[in-house]
Amino acid sequence: MKFAIISAGEGSRLAQEGVQLPKPLVQLNGEAMVDRLVRIFTENGAEQIVIIINNEVALTKEHMLALQQKSEVPIELIVKTTPCSMHSFYELSRFLKGDKFCLTTVDTIFREDDFSKFIEQFKESKADGMMAVTDFVDDEKPLYISTEEDLTITGFHDVATPQCKFISGGIYCLTPKAIDTLEGCMERGMARMRNFQRQLIADGLHLEAYPFSKILDVDHAGDIVKAEAFLMKQD
Repeated sequence: MKFAIISAGEGSRLAQEGVQLPKPLVQLNGEAMVDRLVRIFTENGAEQIVIIINNEVALTKEHMLALQQKSEVPIELIVKTTPCSMHSFYELSRFLKGDKFCLTTVDTIFREDDFSKFIEQFKESKADGMMAVTDFVDDEKPLYISTEEDLTITGFHDVATPQCKFISGGIYCLTPKAIDTLEGCMERGMARMRNFQRQLIADGLHLEAYPFSKILDVDHAGDIVKAEAFLMKQD
């Protein structure tokens, strides 16, 4: 199984708030966020890890080239600035065809035991996709997810409905069918990952929700402290 990381954003909000490191290199309890993901993916049996970073920050490029050299798992690095996360996914997708894969953004923070159980369940699942979800809302623009009782996903919403118990956690386990949908989205000039996810439903793919205890994003300087405490199980 392959794993992929979207890390092509500029991290402008962090920079404006005084964080000097580029987002992928922000330290959480002494470990860079991108290094943490590579380690976790390796521990969960990754055959290959594909990472996209933007072409703007030399420090990130230097770090990633060094990480490539020392990684136990082959890392494919794409250096390209893209307009949005869905376009970044498209750049990654050519390396992800042919087998199940897991995709996340570099600033998605989760507990490792939740993640390992998620990956194991997806490996056994016959679903076309399995989305990490949480009932913890700490996002400026959450993507709400409606589900049936068996956690089959029925829709993705900008505003909560009575059927929405969860929001998207930004971790996607998918099969090659999803890449067909992605390519169709690109051909139609669509943007944003949430619109891609809606198109998965429109195309008839069977998606399941997998609840995590909590998932955080690191978008602001204050989120770093929250994430470190969360990972140390202090909250």
